[in-house]
Amino acid sequence: MNFNLTEEQLMIRDTARQFAEEELLPGVIDRDELEEFPHEQIRKMGELGFMGMMVPEQWGGSGLDAISYVLAMTEISKIDASAAVVMSVNNSLVCWGLNEFGSTLQKEKYLKPLASGQKLGAFALSEPNAGSDASNQATVAVRNGENWVINGAKNWITNGQNADLYLVFASTDKVNKSHGISCFVVEKNAPGFSVLKKERKLGIRGSDTCSLGFTDVVVHQSAMIGKEGDGFRIAMQSLDGGRIGIASQALGIAKGALERALNYSKERKQFGQEISNFQAIQWKLAEMAMQTDAAELLIMRAASMKDEHKKYSRESAMCKLYASRNAVQVALEAIQIHGGYGYVKEYHVERMLRDAKITEIYEGTSEVQHIVIARDLIKNGY
Repeated sequence: MNFNLTEEQLMIRDTARQFAEEELLPGVIDRDELEEFPHEQIRKMGELGFMGMMVPEQWGGSGLDAISYVLAMTEISKIDASAAVVMSVNNSLVCWGLNEFGSTLQKEKYLKPLASGQKLGAFALSEPNAGSDASNQATVAVRNGENWVINGAKNWITNGQNADLYLVFASTDKVNKSHGISCFVVEKNAPGFSVLKKERKLGIRGSDTCSLGFTDVVVHQSAMIGKEGDGFRIAMQSLDGGRIGIASQALGIAKGALERALNYSKERKQFGQEISNFQAIQWKLAEMAMQTDAAELLIMRAASMKDEHKKYSRESAMCKLYASRNAVQVALEAIQIHGGYGYVKEYHVERMLRDAKITEIYEGTSEVQHIVIARDLIKNGY
């Protein structure tokens, strides 16, 4: 693996870092407190090309590699994990699925505005009884001539309230179970479509997470992504890349928490000296840095394999599992180093801990990542 970043990659990283510090940091505490979606900031991220980073320029994207995406996601997440997950879903799940499986007409109609930041997408796979067991789809789509009629409900949908387009997974053939699931594009203004409950969450409170309802929603055959029955394969392959995005989010949270803890330890004095001089603090910082670096290396390996068009399911699961676990641990230690100040909002690290926890749950729980890794090991060896 080449550890040297290109000039373009360094520019992407630095641009994302500057944007996060100048545009996301002001107001991030208030947005978390008020559960306020970062509309203006997401618009500007679209203008910078951050909402369709790996989509070819032909289809409105930036035409960049996965490494560049990881770098940008990490810098955004260091400051505002809520904005980062909006970016991750649009890039890794919605745009990627359309770019890989969509027709030319679908790319022109849907992908271009999503990748350019003119519109926002959501990925509607999870259901009340289909979380980790994503093949257990209760939402159904029934053919009616050239149309499909969708009925059902989705939940835990990131961008649910603010999206313009939804990739919706529904059963079109119950007998064939996972092989009978298909994927459709549903537009927000479709009759019978409704945004239901918005969840009140522990973390990533600036991102909207909603339930969706579908009551006789009619979509034309041309709205189906891929072929009938391709839906589960599209979802699983999308999640492989999505896990790299969430791992990058976790990495950014860990880096942000570590930087704040390090800076605080060099400013805070107790017993006549900076607490960074105390071995107990030094050991914490050393462990936090080592584990965060290890997470970054796992992520970079998975992203490099994706760029090289290699199979990377095991590697994406590994980086997501490790980086998410590390984010929680580093944020906890950052609070401990801050002492009482770590428990109050103005020092940011309490929010980072709340934001970190979800990275162990969404786009595949830690338990599911263990299953993905183990199955691949058993099938293909180490």
